[in-house]
Amino acid sequence: MELNAQKIAFIQKSFQLDGKFTSSETINNGLINFTCVLHFEQADGSDKDYVVQKINTNVFQNVEGLMSNISGVTGFLRERIKERGGDPSRETLHFKNTADGKYYVLDEDGAAWRCYRHVGDVYTCNKIENEEVFYNAGKAFGAFQQSLSDYPADKLYETIPNFHNTYSRFLDFKKAVEEDKVGRRASVQKEIQFVLDREADTHVILDLIASGDIPVRVTHNDTKLNNILFDNKTNEGVCVIDLDTIMPGSALYDFGDSIRFGANTASEDEKDLSKVSLSLPLYKAYVEGYLSSAKNSLTSAEIENLPFSAKLMTFECGMRFLTDYLSGDTYFKTLYPEHNLVRCHTQFTLVADIEHKMDEMKAITMEAAK
Repeated sequence: MELNAQKIAFIQKSFQLDGKFTSSETINNGLINFTCVLHFEQADGSDKDYVVQKINTNVFQNVEGLMSNISGVTGFLRERIKERGGDPSRETLHFKNTADGKYYVLDEDGAAWRCYRHVGDVYTCNKIENEEVFYNAGKAFGAFQQSLSDYPADKLYETIPNFHNTYSRFLDFKKAVEEDKVGRRASVQKEIQFVLDREADTHVILDLIASGDIPVRVTHNDTKLNNILFDNKTNEGVCVIDLDTIMPGSALYDFGDSIRFGANTASEDEKDLSKVSLSLPLYKAYVEGYLSSAKNSLTSAEIENLPFSAKLMTFECGMRFLTDYLSGDTYFKTLYPEHNLVRCHTQFTLVADIEHKMDEMKAITMEAAK
């Protein structure tokens, strides 16, 4: 998809963007929304850049609720950043509003568009190059959590209901096993038993929330490495982006998912399971970075369950891959018939390795929390 001159003029007028349009470039990192950067030359010869996104309304059907979440959280973050003497123009996204005060606009086809200021002198990572990168990622997501620790989570719209409700995911799995829509159940009995043996795990965080031992917080819910902007000079994480899945939840979900993707020694669809394991040095780097900024805002129960959250989020992801495989690959994009099963095997192998290393992970966590 490319933006034509008419669409660019519509966006510029809608969001009151100054200057003369000079060029645009499409960003292909995202899998959900269409994203591009628009460049405008100012009267003094300087450049001003904006990121423009077409919101995928098949995934996010309540655009009003979605943008209310994002505008509320980013506005709150700006005030917190100012209070500590930071730079709000770089450390959180700044969305442009329209003449009527909204943070999105509908075009003539009914498509929803939004616009925010481009953050300069930064880069993104799609893979862990070294422990320093993962430490800085943990520090950035920890700072994000700490800054929002007193934001009223009950004010947020739930963009994807039950997104990390692991027991709800377990019930979906059992339904898929029972229905066996495409006749695959008989060939994955070992994998099915792996899930059934860990049913009790699906209740743990939910029970802690219900008992009040851990609070419901503002959570990002997509804590991949490429959702952090790193400073070109310092390599520090500057800004957390991709805020569409901001919802009420547990800080443990965000931490665990970061470990699931970042501390795995293999890719998500690695077929050679001998390559799959949890890297303890990477786990140590991330938990040290995370707790260096988030420790004072977390409860003791949250800190104690950080290692378990890595297991749970990995287990949940593997269970979702297996559920989709049993259902005929209707949710995740696949490249070949066994793709979801391969992904499931990778996640379950990582779960088993985390279980084996749990005592070491707990010791690392408690040392980092001192």
